[in-house]
Amino acid sequence: MMYWNDHDMGGWGFGLMAIGMLLFLGLLVVVAVALGRYLGQLPRQRPPDWQATPPPLPEQLLAERFARGEIDADEYRHRLDTLRSGPAGPASG
Repeated sequence: MMYWNDHDMGGWGFGLMAIGMLLFLGLLVVVAVALGRYLGQLPRQRPPDWQATPPPLPEQLLAERFARGEIDADEYRHRLDTLRSGPAGPASG
């Protein structure tokens, strides 16, 4: 007996190979999409130099204005005393 298709792939072989390749490519796409979604949900880390700094205190702002020459010494002392005396009471009326 002679087997003519002894070393060749038959019709079923080509079909199964094509289906297997499509399944493999589909699996690669699914893995890539899942990885993209996972990485997109990770919390983004802020750079170390971007730290939330507290706002300057009113006394610091006043001292900076005095240092720049925006206010004179008398006004600086008056405003500093006002800041340190605490909040003003309710307006009586």
